[in-house]
Amino acid sequence: MVAQLISEDVLREKYFKGNEQSASDVFDRVAKALASIELPEKREQYEQLFRRNLDLGAIGAGRIMSAAGSGIQATLINCFVQPVGDCIQGVDDAGYPGIYEALREAAETMRRGGGVGYDFSRIRPRGARVLGTASTASGPCSYINVFDQSCATVESAGARRGAQMGVLRIDHPDVMEFITAKRTPGRWNNFNVSVAVSDEFMNAVEQDQTWDLVHVKQPNAALCADGAHQRKDMLWVYQTLQARALWDAVMRSTYDFAEPGILFLDQINRDNNLRAIETISATNPCGEQPLPPYGCCDLGPMILTGFVRNAFAKDTQASFDFESFASAVALQVRALDNVLELTHWPVPAQQAEAQAKRRIGVGFTGLGDALVMLGLRYSSPEGRDTAKRIAECMRDSAYTASVALAREKGVFPLFDAKAYLEPGTFASRLPDYLQASIRKHGIRNSHLLSIAPTGTVSLAFADNASNGIEPAFSWTYTRKKRESNGGHTEYEVQDHAWRLYQAMGGDVKNLPDYFETALALSAEDHIAMMEVVQPFVDTAISKTVNIAVDYPYDRFKSLYQQAWRAGLKGMATYRPNDILGSVLSVTPTTSTTPATPTAVAAIAPAVVAATADPMRSVIESRPKGALDAVAEKVEYWTHEGQQTLYLVVSFLPVAQQGSSATSDRAIEFFMPVGQNAQSQQWITASMRLLSLAARGGFLDRALSDMRKVAWDRGPVRLGQRTREDGSLIPLWHDSEVAAIAYAVQNILERRSGTPSLPGIDAVAETPASGPGVMAGKKCDECGAHAVIRKDGCEYCTQCGFVGACG
Repeated sequence: MVAQLISEDVLREKYFKGNEQSASDVFDRVAKALASIELPEKREQYEQLFRRNLDLGAIGAGRIMSAAGSGIQATLINCFVQPVGDCIQGVDDAGYPGIYEALREAAETMRRGGGVGYDFSRIRPRGARVLGTASTASGPCSYINVFDQSCATVESAGARRGAQMGVLRIDHPDVMEFITAKRTPGRWNNFNVSVAVSDEFMNAVEQDQTWDLVHVKQPNAALCADGAHQRKDMLWVYQTLQARALWDAVMRSTYDFAEPGILFLDQINRDNNLRAIETISATNPCGEQPLPPYGCCDLGPMILTGFVRNAFAKDTQASFDFESFASAVALQVRALDNVLELTHWPVPAQQAEAQAKRRIGVGFTGLGDALVMLGLRYSSPEGRDTAKRIAECMRDSAYTASVALAREKGVFPLFDAKAYLEPGTFASRLPDYLQASIRKHGIRNSHLLSIAPTGTVSLAFADNASNGIEPAFSWTYTRKKRESNGGHTEYEVQDHAWRLYQAMGGDVKNLPDYFETALALSAEDHIAMMEVVQPFVDTAISKTVNIAVDYPYDRFKSLYQQAWRAGLKGMATYRPNDILGSVLSVTPTTSTTPATPTAVAAIAPAVVAATADPMRSVIESRPKGALDAVAEKVEYWTHEGQQTLYLVVSFLPVAQQGSSATSDRAIEFFMPVGQNAQSQQWITASMRLLSLAARGGFLDRALSDMRKVAWDRGPVRLGQRTREDGSLIPLWHDSEVAAIAYAVQNILERRSGTPSLPGIDAVAETPASGPGVMAGKKCDECGAHAVIRKDGCEYCTQCGFVGACG
């Protein structure tokens, strides 16, 4: 099939370097870079092998495909875990870097292209004593604010914003503040957040016991007076509450706001091949890689659709080529092991950690589409059994390849066969022949498997196959793109399996029942797939469990307990709802106070104060008589539908500085009478205040403040913006006030002849196909409150923008 335009667009935007013009060019660059680590006499051989494997579907994660062989000093590692200690600078008593040292290391990591996860639990809680300064601690949440702002200002290699995961233990005294923090709009926008939950807590929930919130640091005198005390284990109890009450608070927040996610730390550490020498307390931003301090995820997914034979066959049986898949996985292990030598390391401690343990993460993408091509429903026992067989094949092939690589290149430096194969570790459940090989020859990589969200690599290199372990989210959607001649075209983005089915003569208007989308599945179906695959993955799985808007809350809570009992390492859900689609608690702060009391005068001769800029000078009063004016019809869309408004702006010619020429300066804003709208009074008042601001010389500031006003009635659509690829997307505003301010800014810029804002002459309509717009958080691309968690990534259901995936 001919490549889709979406694939070409994403390749051009995200992956092309230099003169590259095709995916084949990217593969050439990446294969050559990966082979450069081999011995000189083997480089040509492995360049050809890696190149062929890329064609088969053994690709690298986004950082590898973007930066390998490019010459830029960007990391090829997608994500890291950054330790954070309980001190400001230097290192704390346990050797963890202080908060601002951790911030510096994280900023350097994000600048080089890596996402970062953190466990903030070591930071002493709000109200703890700080002996060195005789003060009281402000708690970890206050410092997360700092990390969030740092991420917002650091542009990473490849011009993407860094993704972050913040983790706090369920027994930390500030856990309630942590789980509710993101209810405040704008707070921690650059973070995913998860609560680390222990088996002890889950048992306390089931048995309706009390639960202590504790920390090693001593509370201040006021907290001690309120009952804080020290336990026999020397931990300080800040508060005791019912475990079920705390669990309900977590679940309510997750049900209504899709965060926090849940990490089951005991299961993570119990299953860890290196549990004898490390403790894991955090994950990368999307959760598929539980990692120790300074740990990294070196990822490479296998495109499963490339190993389906006789897809949609009628006369012969469709099948999965396990033999070819196993061979490709084995070579992928070598490629990812080479990445650890090839990459640029942002922080020396990250390199030391990676070299000591050599973690890699072979995974897969396109599982949902592969099952469709095999004629299997994602929700069926047969579909889950096939997924299980694929995961088992991947596990055995990867571990076998790593043993062979150890014989050739050596074991990872911290390898200890007895501890590695100790009963209870993931490796202890490997087939007997593999355990025997590991005892005899060792193994090159401590961990080998990870199922991550594949984000843009599936769009670019897999013909928009379903993402990671997920089923397809939708079969088609519409994308608008501006052309070089100023016009714009629309094209349909199609799911790979759907597209292949159509190309083979299938009737896409009457799809077979095995075409199941994520939104059509039950929550139990999503979890069931995780249950059968997780036992064969030595780290974790990134997956979003989609929940219907009317899903009962009590059943929702039980899903997480089901996941814990099933031995899953964590879970994230998404339930669309009205709360996520609106601004939650913002107080408008419009500033329109006139510069001087005399600016209120309405009809008087114009007097322009002598200042350097005549466009900002105070005009004491409006001149008598008629002024040149423009009338503008503004059409916008609110939750109540299309709205129409007429505005009039009057202009006064003022002399340009040092010239006889004049410029038009807006000094009066007016809404003609007779417009039937409930909001007419506040619009009239806003126009009056803008008039005062215009004559006071601070119109720009007033309009800027109006653009920040938010309300609780949902977003307002007005105008459109152009992406870097030329496609057009609707523009959304946080309130009707903000939208009108935007319209006024457009009027002024058109009058000046130097427009810089996105235009409002035409408004792009909502795509007619696909799952439709879903309520979510605000999109950085188009402004719509329509960003959900899709396949582990941020995805805007309004404009199709794919955000951070980790």
